[in-house]
Amino acid sequence: MANRILITGGNGYVGRYLTRLLCQDAMVYVADSLRCGGWRFDAAECRRLRLVRLDLRDAEQVRALMRRVEPEIVVHLAALHYIPECEGDPSLAVATNVLGTVNLLAHCKPHSRFVFASSGAVYKPDDQPHREAEAALAPNDVYGRTKLHAEEFVSDFATRLDLQAVIVRLFNVVGPGETNPHLLPELVAQLKAGCHIVRLGNMTPKRDYIHVVDAAKGFAAVAVGNGVDYGQTMIVNVGTSQVCSVAQIVEKIRAVSGIDFEIHQDDSRLRKIDRPFLAADIHRMSQYFGWRPERSIDDAIRDLWSNPDLAAGLTARYQ
Repeated sequence: MANRILITGGNGYVGRYLTRLLCQDAMVYVADSLRCGGWRFDAAECRRLRLVRLDLRDAEQVRALMRRVEPEIVVHLAALHYIPECEGDPSLAVATNVLGTVNLLAHCKPHSRFVFASSGAVYKPDDQPHREAEAALAPNDVYGRTKLHAEEFVSDFATRLDLQAVIVRLFNVVGPGETNPHLLPELVAQLKAGCHIVRLGNMTPKRDYIHVVDAAKGFAAVAVGNGVDYGQTMIVNVGTSQVCSVAQIVEKIRAVSGIDFEIHQDDSRLRKIDRPFLAADIHRMSQYFGWRPERSIDDAIRDLWSNPDLAAGLTARYQ
């Protein structure tokens, strides 16, 4: 394993799990803006890590960090990825997700590895699991467009700097530790606060939900695995290839929680841009990196319910 690994967004949802995996065998630097709250590592973990507060939009901050650390591997997870926030402030989404990525790439060492967390949102809506090499690309929201644009810069800099670049198109992550008010953490936060009327948006969209631990293990496999050529960019999906509708998720939560709650549709949560189906074909990830998910959506829901570990901002509104 490399001696120096930089994880942007390492204090976030997937990032915190990934940091804990990689810091066992390497010096890990965690760069995070802390927009979702303070550091979420315990004292023993903090002693093993190098924690840096960083705004990726600030080119000089990024340049100084990259020059000081000279990471052999960069895993770039940091992003603005809550869809309503991206739609409400597209300039911030572009500055964070595109400019922030370019700022990092511009200061990578030649012959290092760059792992970029992209999204299944870059694909054109379809009713079948998406294959990396075959599926059409046509994002239908601001978030997806920023990720696709950033992917183009990753490929460009891989050629310029002879990087080993891997683009990981991640699908819907579920489990303890969420930092954004997505469907499941929002539902759990409401129920844990004693609400018996839960307000949700669209109930019909089907999504590919992956346990956060499996997602982190996928990024770890990509970060330190073999099979990536210098100057080239590989694209892989990280998901499960299985889908659940929002209505099915709600019933799974009802069964796990034992709470008889009502669902009220909240018009403010309805999204005109919601695609009806989104799922990953994960054969390439298995073939090149030997990774497959080990946990089911039911495991993820049970783990989330038993230990939500949500960022403070997700529970404060119900206290």
